[in-house]
Amino acid sequence: MASLFGVLGDIHGNFRAVDRILERHHDIPFWLCVGDVASDAGLYPRPSAPIYWIKGNNESFDRIEQFRRGIDPIPNLHFIPNGTFVTLGEIKVVGLGGTFAPTWYETAAAALPANPKDDKRRHFVREEVNACKLLGHASVLLTHEAPKPFWVDLPSSRTPSKRWRRDVGKDAITEVADAIRPLLHCFGHHHRHASLTRNGVPTVCVDRVNRSYLLVDARTCEWEARPTEDE
Repeated sequence: MASLFGVLGDIHGNFRAVDRILERHHDIPFWLCVGDVASDAGLYPRPSAPIYWIKGNNESFDRIEQFRRGIDPIPNLHFIPNGTFVTLGEIKVVGLGGTFAPTWYETAAAALPANPKDDKRRHFVREEVNACKLLGHASVLLTHEAPKPFWVDLPSSRTPSKRWRRDVGKDAITEVADAIRPLLHCFGHHHRHASLTRNGVPTVCVDRVNRSYLLVDARTCEWEARPTEDE
């Protein structure tokens, strides 16, 4: 790969892992992240290289609102609001962060309740999905949730030693991917590395940042996974 950019999975406050990755790749001009960036205390990293990120479901949503309004920004940390895109050189990146909740999906994004114990701002809503679908072809689609189908093995609630298969993908994410036809679709949330080609779109579940990350060819969006620990 010649000209590259990187993709990070869920960070969950593991800023040391982010630092290790960025220090290893001084030549990478920018990084993308699929969300769940904040620490448990609601803190955010101060990266040495630009990171463009979408929200996950574990964030400080008050701090995200500050980022949106340009209050107390952090150098090199760039938030992508739902239903918008950024252009990084030749790379167009569309973002749809957060999780799907059927009971809140028809709510206006601005009306999602802020509750310290159960903050509904962690979800995405239909108006944001529709906004994404109107953005046209993209190089990269970043979502926090998976498209359908995305099958995972989960423990049985009755017999934890047994596993059962469940499609955890969301129709709304599939709609966006099919509408904008990205060269690469990356998502997180499920804390595992997996890849598939869905409707002709290369699609990657990016693992937690302490385990691995992606390097992506900026011309073709072909990717490879790298372990976070020293090789």
